[in-house]
Amino acid sequence: MSDDKTTHFGFETVDEAEKASRVRGVFDSVASRYDLMNDLMSFGVHRLWKRFAVELAGVRAGQRVLDLASGTGDLAARFAGLVGPSGLVTMTDINAAMLARGRDRILDDGRGGNVRYAQVDAEALPFPDDTFDCATIAFGLRNVTRKEHALAEMHRVLRPGGRALVLEFSHPTTRPLRAAYDVYSFQVLPRLGRLVTGDEASYRYLAESIRVHPDQDTLREMMAAAGFDRCDVHNLTGGIVAVHRGFKL
Repeated sequence: MSDDKTTHFGFETVDEAEKASRVRGVFDSVASRYDLMNDLMSFGVHRLWKRFAVELAGVRAGQRVLDLASGTGDLAARFAGLVGPSGLVTMTDINAAMLARGRDRILDDGRGGNVRYAQVDAEALPFPDDTFDCATIAFGLRNVTRKEHALAEMHRVLRPGGRALVLEFSHPTTRPLRAAYDVYSFQVLPRLGRLVTGDEASYRYLAESIRVHPDQDTLREMMAAAGFDRCDVHNLTGGIVAVHRGFKL
């Protein structure tokens, strides 16, 4: 191990400089079956989680939305319908394969006239201060090396009165659910990944990355430290997933 700062890659400890490339490898591997695996491993419930987050965002016609770690564009597509032709959705991802798949999906659906695309690093956004009315990141923050930098960048690019939403796997709130979730995550999920994508290791990383992600209270404190006000947490499916929301004054 070098003298550089270290971070988590699942249960491994790696140099910060190494994590981004390893995460990129995970998503390059699973991009073609990403949507199918989301449906299988969540039994389709991920669609309800995302719908709740979009409703909580309170986006209106004419607004500008930044969607980080967009993946295949589930949130971006919903936001595009809400902001209408007078609004704009900026769909981003650090991974080119995921971003291309999301762009193709939106265009194939006959949408995208008010969507633009950018390959960006959430820790160093190439947008001016006070640009967006809403900034979101769904199931992407746990893959960011320095989460506090990404949260600070989300705060910076929001206009006063804007809000940020983080939809992410979190920590189940009851002991029986935690026990059942551990069995599913470490025994079922990697095998499902092997069967569907031929990649067991990437889905083992997924399970591990969820366990080392900050819990609900810690992430709320991180958002407050990044400058957000009135931070709240909404647990879904017993805390397996949570939506964190904060506002910029």
